[in-house]
Amino acid sequence: MAVDRSDKKRIVLKLGSNVLTKQTDHISRGKIEDIGRQIVALQHKYEFVIVSSGAIAVAKQFVNLESNGKEINVKQALASIGQPHLMRIFQESFRDLGLLTSQCLLSYSDFERAQSKNNIVNTINVLVANNYIPIINENDTVATDEIQFGDNDKLAALTASLLNVDLLLIATNTNGVCTKESVENNTYETINQVENIDALENEIVTLTSTHGTGGMKSKIEAARIAQQSEIETWIVNGLNDNFVVDAIEGTIAITKIIKNDIGTIKE
Repeated sequence: MAVDRSDKKRIVLKLGSNVLTKQTDHISRGKIEDIGRQIVALQHKYEFVIVSSGAIAVAKQFVNLESNGKEINVKQALASIGQPHLMRIFQESFRDLGLLTSQCLLSYSDFERAQSKNNIVNTINVLVANNYIPIINENDTVATDEIQFGDNDKLAALTASLLNVDLLLIATNTNGVCTKESVENNTYETINQVENIDALENEIVTLTSTHGTGGMKSKIEAARIAQQSEIETWIVNGLNDNFVVDAIEGTIAITKIIKNDIGTIKE
C-alpha cells in the first residue's frame, strides 16, 4: 500500500567502498545492518535513497580475473559479477529489519536526456512511495566514469539534484574535511561548516584510499554540484556505528557545505 510521505525529508545517502568494507577486503554485513537499523530508527521523519559503491570490492572476494593489459575492462567485468552479490547482501540485511530494497543502475547519459531524467524521478518516487529503498549504482558494464574516478560521488550529487532532495549525505572514512594544517600535524581538526567550496577545496590533502577511487576531491566536487541545486551536503565518517543518526542529532564532528539561506536539516 502506498504511503503518503510528503511530510518527510528526503536524504540521498552515498556509501563508498571503504565504508562498506570498513577498510578491509570484504563487504561488511555488519556495516550494512548498521545502516539499515538507522534507517528504521529515522523512517518516521526521513526517507532514503542510497547511492552505493562496492560492486567491484565484493566481486574480488570471489574471483581473480586476468587483465590482459585492459584494466578498465576487468573492473567493468568485476562490477558485473559483484553487483548482484552486493544487492543480495543489501536485500537480506535490510529484509531482516523489515526494509524493502530495489536496484537502479544509472549512467551519466541518463542525466543528459529529458525523458530519461523524467523516468528516473517518476520511478524513484513510486518506489519510495511504496516503501522501497532505491539502491543506485553506476551501470559499470557500459560506463566507466565512476570506475576511473569518483567512487559514485558525482552520481550521488546528480541524483540528489535531479530529485531535489533535502540533503546529500556522503559517508566516507574521515571525520568530514579536516584543515590541511591539522592533517599535516596529525591533529585532524574537522571543518564544521562552510559555504565557500573553493576555500574548502584548498584545505584538501591528496590521499589515496584503499578501495575508493575519488578521495576527498571528488566529494568536494559532488558538494559543488549539490550546492548549485541549493542542496546542503554533509560529509560524515561512515566507519562509525550510528553515523547517520549521530550526524542528524549533531553529536559527531562532520563537515556541512551549506548555501546562503539554508539552516540545518535537524528539527
